[in-house]
Amino acid sequence: MERQIPKNVRQIGNVSGSPKVYIEDYVDTFFTQLCEKAGEEPLGAFLVGETQKIEEEEYIYIYGAIQMHELKMEGKNYVIDEETWKDAYEDCKLYFEEGEMIGWFVTHSGTPLQLEGNIVKLHKKSFPKKNTLFIMKDSVEKEEAFYIQKFNDLIEMGGHYTYYEKNPSMQNYMIASRKKNGVSPSETVEDRATKDFRSVIKNREEKQRKKSNRMLHAASACLVIVVLAMFAVTMSNLDKMKSVQTALNKITEENLADEDSFEEEDTSQTQDDLKKEEEKKQDSQIMSEQKEHEEGITQEQNEQDSQEKNQEQIEKKEEQEEQEEQQSTSSDNVQGRTMEQNVSNGDNGVYIVEKGDTLVVISKKIYGDMDHVDVICKMNGLQDGNLIYVGQKLVLP
Repeated sequence: MERQIPKNVRQIGNVSGSPKVYIEDYVDTFFTQLCEKAGEEPLGAFLVGETQKIEEEEYIYIYGAIQMHELKMEGKNYVIDEETWKDAYEDCKLYFEEGEMIGWFVTHSGTPLQLEGNIVKLHKKSFPKKNTLFIMKDSVEKEEAFYIQKFNDLIEMGGHYTYYEKNPSMQNYMIASRKKNGVSPSETVEDRATKDFRSVIKNREEKQRKKSNRMLHAASACLVIVVLAMFAVTMSNLDKMKSVQTALNKITEENLADEDSFEEEDTSQTQDDLKKEEEKKQDSQIMSEQKEHEEGITQEQNEQDSQEKNQEQIEKKEEQEEQEEQQSTSSDNVQGRTMEQNVSNGDNGVYIVEKGDTLVVISKKIYGDMDHVDVICKMNGLQDGNLIYVGQKLVLP
């Protein structure tokens, strides 16, 4: 059955790389008890647990420890004899039926936490598999070092996890070992894992409650700020909408007035054209009547009439020239007025669109650059800056 990754854990040191090592809290308590009993002579224990691989990640779980009946020293070298191995296998089968011995633990007073002597050689001989563990702990300073067998060598680990759960197998072994050492039957192992677990849960709930309260206060403050900001933006937008509406009303009134003036000008121009056509018709009729009258008179009168006609033609030509001069003068005046309008166009904050104008041309004409196109669009509610028409009035920023 696949073991679930523990949720209630405490990280020790800097955990990195693979595999991840998890040690149950009862086992850690047992190591502490061995350190308290250790003196100049070393004490050792075998690590009982299992290894797992989940999605390319490897995990080692140590949920049991069996004390070595005897850990000998020959100089600076540790020695584990056959009798010690035999007793360890029997205890493992008795208390940890499905467990596997995947490493060992040593505590020694005043011994540096370094791989000296035959430790590496003894480990490779006793635990030849990959990812087996060796743990050293100073019984005085309570410092510890974890090593794992990788790449055919023991490599020191930066950290591990301590996890909390019910562990009756380890608890029963600890009670039995205390009885063997002459401890009173009434003396039991403190259920430290349960207490630590409850303490951790309580602290987490308290932190979660405080965190929730802080988040609630922060959310309330943010909501108030957002409401105030929305109110300010709404009031500002109302003022802008009122000003734009006023400007649009003003432009609409001016456009209507201009259309009326344009209609009056068109009507007056039409009447003038009709009068000129009537005058031309009258002149042509008079000329035809004179021609008929001249046909009925004598040749002498014809000559006289022809002279008079020539004189009349000269006079008409002069009149036509005068009319052309007057027309050119009036057109020059119209052009002059148009130029004056162009010069003053936009001075009062309103620009009248002329033929060939675009917003870019208007921006260059009024401000000398193209940077005011977007502002003109916003001021006049234009979504497409090219959709303007001749005679349209635009509010200038």
